[in-house]
Amino acid sequence: MGRQPLWRRVAFLPQVTYFKPAGIPLANIQEVRLSVEEAEAIRLKDIEDLEQDACAKKMNVSRSTFARILLLARKKMADALLNGKAIRIEGGNYELAKRSFRCRNGHEWEVPFEKMVKEPPESCPTCNTREIMSIWPWRPGSNIGSRGRQFRGGRNR
Repeated sequence: MGRQPLWRRVAFLPQVTYFKPAGIPLANIQEVRLSVEEAEAIRLKDIEDLEQDACAKKMNVSRSTFARILLLARKKMADALLNGKAIRIEGGNYELAKRSFRCRNGHEWEVPFEKMVKEPPESCPTCNTREIMSIWPWRPGSNIGSRGRQFRGGRNR
């Protein structure tokens, strides 16, 4: 049995997670699944225009691992574009770079991943209420983060 892949750090989750070619009914279309970390690799390299070393550091992986993730993502996108397939962005092995929280009084704040692992927030830093909830990236009806690391009370689920 192979080694379990390490978690890749992701700072952005796309709002739109499904793309399909125009004019082809959903019933007749094949799909390509792009993982969240593959989408992040494309964002960092092709949109943010960062060097591969900088991208790898942001994702907390080696440069060679980043290059493999990016190559696979680009191959999947080329397959979808040139062969008329839909692209679905979901799942993968990733952890969020930051988590946002809101208290019942409306105060919002972000917690970096490293701090989140060691000491998840128990109360609002502004008003000290213990009634807090995570607000990012989870959206009603969204399952994009369903395979990513999730934290509550300091434990992985």
